[in-house]
Amino acid sequence: MQSTAKLPDRFISMKQPAVYILASKRNGTLYIGVTSNLASRIEGHRSGAVDGFTKKYGVETLVYFEMHSDMYEAIQREKRLKKWNRAWKIRLIEEMNPTWADLSDQTF
Repeated sequence: MQSTAKLPDRFISMKQPAVYILASKRNGTLYIGVTSNLASRIEGHRSGAVDGFTKKYGVETLVYFEMHSDMYEAIQREKRLKKWNRAWKIRLIEEMNPTWADLSDQTF
């Protein structure tokens, strides 16, 4: 079950598979990831606890996410999204979040 709606409050402390996209700024550098706990993972990116690409390039604004019913489904979706061209990724983000607002400000 895939959803692109606002993350419900009940998911904040609950583990549920999610695919997410972080951006450095509007139309900036993008990062696609998968996690079993979205709130915790976003905090990890922002605090610098997650080494690698996002830390190196300052990619920490949550601009898109999807909740999934199981991790296998979420991983498959992440793999598909990573193969998309940039224009498709931007269109996906802007369908859910046309202003590229930080969705974690509204959900966590």
